[in-house]
Amino acid sequence: MAAEIHPRPQTRKPVLLSKIEGFQDVVNTAVIIPKEDGVISVSQDRTIRVWLKRDSGQYWPSVYHTMPVACSCMSFNPETRRISLGLENGTVSEFVLSEDYNQMTPARTYQGKSRIQSHTIDFVFLTYINHMNMFKNHHLSASQYSIPYLTLNLLKAAMCVFMCAGNVTALCWDPVQRVLFSGSSDHSIIMWDIGGRKGTAFELQGHNDKVQGLCYASHTRQLISCGSDGGIVIWSMDVTRQETPEWLDSDSCQKCEQPFFWNFKQMWDSKKIGLRQHHCRKCGQAVCGKCSSKRSTIPLMGFEFEVRVCDSCHDSITDEERAPTATFHDSKHSIIHMQYEPTRGWLLTSGTDKIIKVNLTHIITNIVVYTG
Repeated sequence: MAAEIHPRPQTRKPVLLSKIEGFQDVVNTAVIIPKEDGVISVSQDRTIRVWLKRDSGQYWPSVYHTMPVACSCMSFNPETRRISLGLENGTVSEFVLSEDYNQMTPARTYQGKSRIQSHTIDFVFLTYINHMNMFKNHHLSASQYSIPYLTLNLLKAAMCVFMCAGNVTALCWDPVQRVLFSGSSDHSIIMWDIGGRKGTAFELQGHNDKVQGLCYASHTRQLISCGSDGGIVIWSMDVTRQETPEWLDSDSCQKCEQPFFWNFKQMWDSKKIGLRQHHCRKCGQAVCGKCSSKRSTIPLMGFEFEVRVCDSCHDSITDEERAPTATFHDSKHSIIHMQYEPTRGWLLTSGTDKIIKVNLTHIITNIVVYTG
């Protein structure tokens, strides 16, 4: 009998494929044009540009249009070639691109009352797709709702329900498993198991700065995240993850019973100086520094970096449990936006260096090779 092969996605070190330069200011957002070797960019310099790859191998703007104010976010419908732009003054402007992507025609404008922040249009569309019926063909009925009203209230609802420690900076939805991923300014990613209906949430820690973008590759069950630290992290979602424990409260170390520095009574009775309180990331117990002197990764709990654990938990963690579930790559620029195009496996990043980097991923039977 032939051996059964279980596909296991793997990643190799990314290699830069191409750059798009020439911006006067940072690129707020950009999208890959499906079925075309092109990119649409929106910059803080108020320009929207359509870049097509020429025979020379370089990207050149086929459309260069200046808006009255800077654009903070964008959504592109490849079927209708319609671009929706969120401007910083609250206005939403729509344009239609010609079939050859060499001309852009104004279509419609929605007047808003408040500033639209980056990522909010995608969040409204995502919420609509899964829970609401307010839009048709990505168009908003201006007589019933205003985009600023919807986006601000939906973001407030997200903050209240999810109780994130920092501002929500990125969102991504897995429609098959019904899992919502949220990135935060506190460097963390939370995996919300909406489909399980048990309120389960898993933590992913792999960035040293604000998480700026999240994309989910459903065909390989991998989450791609990027941050201001320039890191691109590829997480395997094909593993059974564990929830992080709640931190326990105690007036003394739950290992050696030494008092913490605010426990004046026990300090007086034992004639000992109080100690600083720490928490073990694996069991959640309140411990002193002496009883938690060791560090370890706990990838199944989302800790890909070494974190504080108590001595007993450190001894109980096996080599299998320390096996990484993510790979780390340096984009060599501070990322502010990312987009993943699954049809061809293209990955796009834009950074504070005013450069767009286009990456290419090749999907093979048992290996995922990232070459960009």
